[in-house]
Amino acid sequence: MEDKEKLILDFMSEESYVPMKAKEIASILCVPKTEYSSFSEVLKKLEEEYKIQKNRKSKYSLIDSNRYITGVFRANEKGFGFAKIQGREEEIYISKNHTKNALNGDTVLIEILENEKESGHSIEGRIIKILTRDKDTVVGVFVNSRNYGFVVPDDRRLGTDIFISKKNFGKARNDSKVLVKITKYPENGKNAEGKVIEVLGNINEAGVDMLSLIKDYKLPYEFQELVIEEAKSYKEEDIEKDIKDRLDLRDKEIFTIDGEDAKDLDDAVNVKKLDNGNYELGVHIADVSHYVKEGSKLDKEAIIRGTSIYMLDRVIPMLPRELSNGICSLNQKKDRLTLSVIMEINKEGQVVSSEIKKSVIKVTRRMSYNEIATILKYVNNDKMEESANNEKSKEKIENANEAKEKISKLEKDLKLLKECKPYFEHFKQMEELAKILKQRREKQGSLNLDIPETKIVLDKDGFAIDVKKYELTFANEIIEQFMLTANETVAETFYWLEAPFIYRVHEEPDEDKILELNKFLYNFGYKIKGSKENIHPKAFAEVLEDIKGKEEERVISTLILRTLKVARYESENKGHFGIASKYYCHFTSPIRRYPDLFIHRVISKYLEDNYNVKEETLEKYNEQSANYASQSSEREKVAQKVEREANDIKKAEFMQDKIGEEYPGIVSSITSFGMFVELESTVEGLIRFENLGDEYFIYDENRKTLTGEKTKTTYKIGDKVKIRVIHADKITRQIDFEIA
Repeated sequence: MEDKEKLILDFMSEESYVPMKAKEIASILCVPKTEYSSFSEVLKKLEEEYKIQKNRKSKYSLIDSNRYITGVFRANEKGFGFAKIQGREEEIYISKNHTKNALNGDTVLIEILENEKESGHSIEGRIIKILTRDKDTVVGVFVNSRNYGFVVPDDRRLGTDIFISKKNFGKARNDSKVLVKITKYPENGKNAEGKVIEVLGNINEAGVDMLSLIKDYKLPYEFQELVIEEAKSYKEEDIEKDIKDRLDLRDKEIFTIDGEDAKDLDDAVNVKKLDNGNYELGVHIADVSHYVKEGSKLDKEAIIRGTSIYMLDRVIPMLPRELSNGICSLNQKKDRLTLSVIMEINKEGQVVSSEIKKSVIKVTRRMSYNEIATILKYVNNDKMEESANNEKSKEKIENANEAKEKISKLEKDLKLLKECKPYFEHFKQMEELAKILKQRREKQGSLNLDIPETKIVLDKDGFAIDVKKYELTFANEIIEQFMLTANETVAETFYWLEAPFIYRVHEEPDEDKILELNKFLYNFGYKIKGSKENIHPKAFAEVLEDIKGKEEERVISTLILRTLKVARYESENKGHFGIASKYYCHFTSPIRRYPDLFIHRVISKYLEDNYNVKEETLEKYNEQSANYASQSSEREKVAQKVEREANDIKKAEFMQDKIGEEYPGIVSSITSFGMFVELESTVEGLIRFENLGDEYFIYDENRKTLTGEKTKTTYKIGDKVKIRVIHADKITRQIDFEIA
């Protein structure tokens, strides 16, 4: 069937082709009379799929690709929506009357409407066919109405409640979170119908919110028994026989530096000042590919998952914990197999030489970011212990009761300083080198987007009890600079080897988006400089440097981030705009990202074969690199959406008992339906027009402002405002404010 379809489409694609009747096409293509019936069926199928069309004279031709196009429908709660077309920046507007009962996420065929222009949208269309449904199951809240029930989806953009007949209730009760199988999709104004296949728990029950996300996105939450058995087959005692021909670094001072809660430790570092004044940096990454063999059950599962997903109180790992937290994790005082990148770096931060080796290490000590920050705070002070003791005494004298927590912290610091005294010089050299690397990166034009991450504190049951900014220290910067340098070094090495590879690609932003950004920056007196053909990261870096410490810093940084393209994985190197680098890959996290694991496999093969890899192996890896890059990019998108929604749920949960409370905030975004305000804690809420005051507000799309019709009160991005919380709902992930 597919061969016949291709034959017909290729024939109609020829320049010399003119519209013909079915029998004429069959004659030219030499279709036997006995096969004419099946040939007619193929024509009919192509017509139904809107690949070809038949005119009034029953003559066939290809569909006009400018008029009919395939896209993914993105629904709005109000009934209308937009279609996202692959490779196009601008989306196609679909009015409420033209959605053809498509649900959010469905892949649809759209006819472009030339004469209809609603709501100022430049391109409008109507859905003429739903090609594939995005969802066959839905998560939502069950409502019992005696003789029937219905489920209100968590995703309010879905566009329909799900009708449930009494026989399909299962064990659902009012306010149950349920998973529903769609048995009938909406049509002719009627809601979709479904059947409850799983009850997740009551909407207020601990953990049900995160379980709902897992079910909604069909995340592979548990590993099959055979995969776990394969992971368990690797034993600690087997490491000794695996270290043959590896570089033995077990006598070196090597440290892991991570967050206190981290369990999968896949990177360790060491630094040494050389006699010539240069630095030797060693970045040692868990050799996960030694355990996750190509084609194994572990490998197949890792490809499907693509990445680990971090959901606050739980992790959905790419690899079973027996590996990720066990034999692959670079645990303190344990022999571990690694791939090491050893670099000599000069005083200007340039890598003057490097080598990549299979190695074995034994981590000297596990360090946290906070511990390194504490040590660096005192490391240049000759009387550091005396200084800490003085602080402790001062706290006792001034206010013994209030200082209890601070005294405990100081006692902990003193203990840490005594234990780590032998390593102070090592940590000091780490700090020196990280500063050199950062300075060089800034000179190149690397973008330092100072947008604070959110730290959400949960109680023992998983309920949000605090939301605040995640405090970064220079210890975080040390690891970031070391990992960036290792990733660049590996990418450049294998680029020049012309090896099959997966690169981390971040292309320069579109010209139209830069023009839009500059319209906004003009209000603040800034501009992204550069020609249309040549925009350099440095142009963005200069603006980011100018706004440092100013009130508008947070807002402008966020807008610059929105202007940039999304980074992705590709088998072709296209550079990384954001870090101003010609060569970049993800090499340093093979426990939690599949591209890193694949790269390790390629590197290991090159090392094992002394860089003389067979042609058939290269062909296989070339094909895999393209497939895995695409698959990993898609899984990364899902992971980011899930992690973002998990944060939004917990932020809304935290704000639910804050109704009526007032906070200072900053206007973070202005839209045609209101403005978003971000609080110091990073919580963001919407102020709708009706909650801005007793007047009509006019939206200026170019300036991104709202202006009151009577008072001429104007709101713009970056303005400080005082808000009052009026609504918060963890199910819809929605927080609403009003002007206080």
